[in-house]
Amino acid sequence: MANVPAWMQAGLWGLVAGGALLLGAAVGYWVKVPARVVASIMAFGSGVLISALSFELMDEAYRTGGFDATALGFLGGAAVYSLANWLLAHHGAKHRKRSCGLQPSEAQHGGSGSAIAVGALLDGIPEAIVIGLSMLGGGKVSVVAVSAIFLSNLPEGLSSAAGMKKAGRGARYVFGIWGAIALASGAAALAGYTLFEGASPNMVAATTAVAAGAILAMLADTMIPEAFEEAHDFAGLVTVVGFLAAFALSKLGA
Repeated sequence: MANVPAWMQAGLWGLVAGGALLLGAAVGYWVKVPARVVASIMAFGSGVLISALSFELMDEAYRTGGFDATALGFLGGAAVYSLANWLLAHHGAKHRKRSCGLQPSEAQHGGSGSAIAVGALLDGIPEAIVIGLSMLGGGKVSVVAVSAIFLSNLPEGLSSAAGMKKAGRGARYVFGIWGAIALASGAAALAGYTLFEGASPNMVAATTAVAAGAILAMLADTMIPEAFEEAHDFAGLVTVVGFLAAFALSKLGA
């Protein structure tokens, strides 16, 4: 991508990472994957994201803007995400990443389809913005960030799509959601680069930390419960393996 403008690269990388949601959804919708396998993959993806936000996002935010901007952004991102997630949970989107039949149908909870769609968008946007932010300064994308988001999006799409199918939602709804979010991921990564190009280091650091806080809150509220409920015997070990994989990737790319 040497001859491709940086802003376009940001959008393309966001699209690649978001495309993993669509790929995972295809597997979850068309292939009967055992719940324990889905949960184990979810645990691995959770470990990958925890490692990435620890060693890539938070560390970079601290180096760029110091502790104050990083801490405020981190707490702010978690607070905003948690409030939005709480509101969506009361409209039927609490179990949007669950594959084991906990997602309500539209008949069981009117408006839950729209809430699940908004919730899926809420989960994906902070991750995509990080991709654009990672390109500020040097113009090169963080391979670790893209890889971590891609690896975590696969099980996320897989589990959620399987749950949507069990709730009676059709292929048009399922793939319409994940296709739209893949496109939104590209747009969010593009925005992360173009809107903050030339911004102060403190602003970039705070925004990176906001995204990190939202991602960690998302993991605790949605992905980790699915992982530990269905694969509780080995979920901790699989999460550690995912963490180690992303950690090794960050050191190899250093």
